[in-house]
Amino acid sequence: MSREALIVAHGQPSAPVPPELWLMGFAKAVQDHLPGWNIRAATLAMPGALERQASEIAEGSQVFPMFMADGWFVGKVLPKRLNGAPLTILPPLGFDQNLPDFAANTVRDALANRGWREPESHLLVAAHGSARGPKAAESAQAFRDALSKRFESLKITVGFVEEAPFIEQAARGLPRQTLCLPFFALEGDHCREDIPEGLEKAAFSGDLLAPLGSWPQVAQMVAHSLKTAR
Repeated sequence: MSREALIVAHGQPSAPVPPELWLMGFAKAVQDHLPGWNIRAATLAMPGALERQASEIAEGSQVFPMFMADGWFVGKVLPKRLNGAPLTILPPLGFDQNLPDFAANTVRDALANRGWREPESHLLVAAHGSARGPKAAESAQAFRDALSKRFESLKITVGFVEEAPFIEQAARGLPRQTLCLPFFALEGDHCREDIPEGLEKAAFSGDLLAPLGSWPQVAQMVAHSLKTAR
């Protein structure tokens, strides 16, 4: 009998279908690294999708939250929507123990591909933040702290979409050799609109990377986390 897991993301209430389709493709990519597994997917924004998956999946299966913070959605909304289903909720993507090493290696590759030396370079982590509570900002700061330990001289700062320091403030005056890393699980409006607009207002001259959760290697990382979870 195959093992099962369910990957859950927030999605986009205003346009739920595209993120739902993306997450289904991501689940397939994760399954490609897990022969014999059945990887399901559902966003909170797609009406009825999560409830349907939770009712069909095998008892004891794992739920992997494609969220960057361990906040209200992961701690309150997700368990409520699972409606007592006997499933194991794993730490969200932003707190995955493999994420700092994975991200550090990818940032090193990005710097090397541009011929940028670490001591003269900068990394701006663009995160969501929230005016409603500290969890979102704490997640981004914890990621920054963990990432800093994996570099000798790369300067790393954080800017937020929904709280100070805002992206525009954090990006102003940064050197040309700056990478902006969106600390987001999916590429929604914040990544397509808010972050680029903030960078433009700051006259940012560095390079904007793809959102962290959309990197192709993340599927392998999630597969490893599912396989080794206890």
